[in-house]
Amino acid sequence: MRGDRGASGPRGHRLRRKLAHGARHSQRKDRLMLHLDNVSFRYPGAMAGVSDVSLEVAPGELVAVIGASGSGKTTLLNLFAGFLNPTRGEVRIDGKDVSPLPPEKRNLGIVFQSYGLFPHMRAWENVAYPLKVRGVARADRRTRAIEALRRVGMGDRVDNGPRELSGGQQQRVALARALVFQPRGLLLDEPLSALDANLRVEMRDEILRVQRAAGIAALLVTHDQEEALSIADRVAVVRDGRLVQIAPPRELYDTPADEGIARFVGDANLWQATVVAAGQVQTPVGLLACDTKGFGTGDAVVVLVRPENVVPMDGAGGKAVNSFSGEIVVDRFLGAARRLDLAAGDGSIRMETRTRDAIEGVTIPPEAIRLLPPTKQGQQ
Repeated sequence: MRGDRGASGPRGHRLRRKLAHGARHSQRKDRLMLHLDNVSFRYPGAMAGVSDVSLEVAPGELVAVIGASGSGKTTLLNLFAGFLNPTRGEVRIDGKDVSPLPPEKRNLGIVFQSYGLFPHMRAWENVAYPLKVRGVARADRRTRAIEALRRVGMGDRVDNGPRELSGGQQQRVALARALVFQPRGLLLDEPLSALDANLRVEMRDEILRVQRAAGIAALLVTHDQEEALSIADRVAVVRDGRLVQIAPPRELYDTPADEGIARFVGDANLWQATVVAAGQVQTPVGLLACDTKGFGTGDAVVVLVRPENVVPMDGAGGKAVNSFSGEIVVDRFLGAARRLDLAAGDGSIRMETRTRDAIEGVTIPPEAIRLLPPTKQGQQ
């Protein structure tokens, strides 16, 4: 998986920064919309939970949280929402500690994986329900609900019930309901996991568009890394209840903090290696020339090379720096690309390429190589 696909390309990143900057500029710079301040939580009778997490989501920003199952990502969302109360630390909205407040007092819109629509209500009635709870008159809440449905492309389905709507349409209704009362923030809990692949792409763009238009802070919990990389301003990685890295998508993908993150985010060649001289590391696949700044001769390192940065050659490039010849042991056709494993030395090199020509070897550009500190016990 490439880190610059879809909305995460250069144009997409510039657009997100511009939109986010405009939304943030309209708010007081010394106040954050959503903030976990050194928050810890443990489930009764279990070791699972989160420890000392500080996470800020600014006005107009979308932060995605990813991690393995049981890592604590949904726990963070529940702490923001008020479904859980921290055992230590504070949950703040607009600078105010809301830790003691129940969910209904936090003024946050929430979209769940299961949609949660009332089957006996029409689309506009489902959207209007939060306004009904807040005592808004029926005529006003119908007007506001229909307008919210129009904003998510559902203006022609206001009188349809959930059973008359597709999964994607139901999720649009759920999104409209979460935004109709002008919440201070938006929480998205695996909102697209029940949809098919093509519809997920469409809906994640729709969520981004609507969130940007509303100019509010949004926290997205997802297991889909491509989803996180493509629409988030920043991606937070949670491991064993701790926040181990938070960075813009490209930075996270290109310069992960450690081997565990590199292995978790995207596909990667990862080799245990040793710095043998300035600018050289010895790996299982052979000697590599690369930037060894920050490491000394004899240091153990982990070498990271993304498969799409490995360059195929047809035999003419055998003398190029970091060139390897060998047998292709795996060749996977993925439609637009191929993913291959080349046996080299005592290891293998994985590459991803669009070429359909015969491949006799590969080269690894020195600038495509990243050195990471070795993994600590239990870190992965």
